[in-house]
Amino acid sequence: MESTLGLEIIEVVEKAAIASAKWMGKGEKNTADHVAVEAMRERMNQIHMRGKIVIGEGERDEAPMLYIGEEVGICTREDAHSYCNPDELVEIDIAVDPCEGTNLVAYGQPGSMAVLAISEKGGLFAAPDFYMKKIAAPPAAKNHVDINKSATENLKILSECLDRSIEELVVVVMDRSRHQDLIKEIRGAGARVRLISDGDVSAALSCAFAGTNIHALMGIGAAPEGVISAAAMRCLGGHFQGKLVYDPEEVKTGLIGESKEGNIARLQEMGIDNPDKVYGAEELAGGETVLFAACGITPGTLMNGVRFFHGGARTQSLVISSQSMTARFVDTVHMFEQPKYIQLS
Repeated sequence: MESTLGLEIIEVVEKAAIASAKWMGKGEKNTADHVAVEAMRERMNQIHMRGKIVIGEGERDEAPMLYIGEEVGICTREDAHSYCNPDELVEIDIAVDPCEGTNLVAYGQPGSMAVLAISEKGGLFAAPDFYMKKIAAPPAAKNHVDINKSATENLKILSECLDRSIEELVVVVMDRSRHQDLIKEIRGAGARVRLISDGDVSAALSCAFAGTNIHALMGIGAAPEGVISAAAMRCLGGHFQGKLVYDPEEVKTGLIGESKEGNIARLQEMGIDNPDKVYGAEELAGGETVLFAACGITPGTLMNGVRFFHGGARTQSLVISSQSMTARFVDTVHMFEQPKYIQLS
């Protein structure tokens, strides 16, 4: 699957990032999202595959979306028999967030990116559009930190695993009212907190790379993005756990579903009988082969944002594979027309 789709999924996220970046700083998050969605959909429909979106985006905010259940790829066309040999057909599940951090793009802030994860059919957890309690940590802390432990306990474990004092640790937390007690506890334990307004996929991903000065992600964020984060961390050997949040009182805002009981019923309809189950990266992204790709829209910890020049643009992307055990940073110059020059920095 990697050899068939590796380069093409990079182009998918690049197209989405470039489209969205044209709206950077213009204060229109839905437009930035919409153009990323359309660019991603258009490029995916040029790939020789039968793909199905198992995690889409937008339902919670009524924004444009690649909807759950949508089929993409050349082999989903009505005349697919003319293009696709059933014996060679690649059937895959796809999780997407064409514009992770729409507010970041709208207001010209760092950390937004276009992301997707793919696996063979059935290889990605079909997360509902609920929230998820998450913890991400570097590979050295894998299976040592635990989502059911307190932040204080996990910071002590991280300190031992990374051979750092707690005071040297940096924990990323979404700047939300629901995290007031968590932030107070982390600071009380002696660690430092980096608050972010949006974009926790980037934060989770950064935990797996030395030199980012990010040592953990803690708190509650969107469940679909949790699966995408898990796919990346599965490939990188980092620690990721997620636990669905179905009680509106715990989230305090924006949860789909008006009652705890109604949300539990919805989960049961989706085949999730244990709503309190803790999922590891290997369960959220359990396929034999998992690929993750991201392209920076605005500058971030791991990747530069899209940089336009007369006649073209330059992007930086990251593609991670569980099959080849690689993480490739890809620097691409896109020539829209005959450029007067090519931007090198």
